[in-house]
Amino acid sequence: MDRKIRVVQYGAGKMSVYTMRYVYEKGAEIVGAIDINPNVIGKDIGEIMGTENKGIKVVSLEEAEGMLKEVKPDIVIVTTMSLISDVKDALLLCAKLGLNAITTCEEAFYPSNSNPGITEEIDKLAKQNNCTITGSGYQDIYWGELISAISASTHTIKKIKGSSSYNVEDYGIALAKAHGAGLDLESFEKEVASGDNISEEARQEIINKGEFMPSYMWNVNGWLCSKLGLTVTHQTQKCVPQTYKEDIDSSTLGMTIKAGLATGMSAVVTTETKEGITIQSECIGKVYSKEDYDKNEWTIEGEPTTTLVISRPSTVELTCATVVNRIPDVINAPSGYITTDKMDELMFRVKPLHEYVK
Repeated sequence: MDRKIRVVQYGAGKMSVYTMRYVYEKGAEIVGAIDINPNVIGKDIGEIMGTENKGIKVVSLEEAEGMLKEVKPDIVIVTTMSLISDVKDALLLCAKLGLNAITTCEEAFYPSNSNPGITEEIDKLAKQNNCTITGSGYQDIYWGELISAISASTHTIKKIKGSSSYNVEDYGIALAKAHGAGLDLESFEKEVASGDNISEEARQEIINKGEFMPSYMWNVNGWLCSKLGLTVTHQTQKCVPQTYKEDIDSSTLGMTIKAGLATGMSAVVTTETKEGITIQSECIGKVYSKEDYDKNEWTIEGEPTTTLVISRPSTVELTCATVVNRIPDVINAPSGYITTDKMDELMFRVKPLHEYVK
């Protein structure tokens, strides 16, 4: 491509501060921004980023389609919610207009194993209008490609076991609520954990209806199986509340979480495969106490056994940098809903992004 990549930012919250800056610093440009927050609508994106004005103001959802038609971006970055059902309208709008899109929505990383209906709907429309839709972010590398790379250096594998923790304060109120933060334990059981206490047949029925609430690792395990060529035979999920001995203030929730209430949750997903390899992954998302910090740990059990530990990763920045570095891959990919396991290996971009577009 012989010009700068044109990007629209969909969602002008915490994550966009980094994604927009990274876009500019990687030689692309922001040509539009969208949000639903009345306190953000009308602001110049420079004010959101903490820089000089850029001459691009955030528009409302009602103005989004008109703006997108006018500016004709090469790609839209969607940084809003964590469930595919919540970003469905944004992704369908992009697909309808023939615009490539990449989202930090965690379920969007591999949504076909949790909400095949929405995935197929977006895929069909994207193919009709010759554009690519995908999900990426922290999990793309730290729960995906790193694990795949370590597996590639292993002779035999019996089990892949992973655990990752993150502070829900860093990602906004929607994610915090999805993790049950602030709920009493009885409410957590009803609103978050109860969906796991069902048979496999009942779960599949909920998945087919588009009503399943996957933890992040549900989709990660699906991505890993696809990447490694494994055939899933059985998959389960268990969500457990996290608590703390003292009160914790949550600026995101705007409340003090009393001692003994849920600060978030741990979700463990276990996947059995036809090839005999088990994947057991856990994500721990909660409002952090002063003792907590981000951690990512994976073990490949086999010949040989290898453990990877990353302490205190800058999860937000890594998420945003991954998304921006993925932009050329999305533009280069075939049309449809294409998950990143089907794309080229992610690269650090030394040159401006447009120079990587074929």
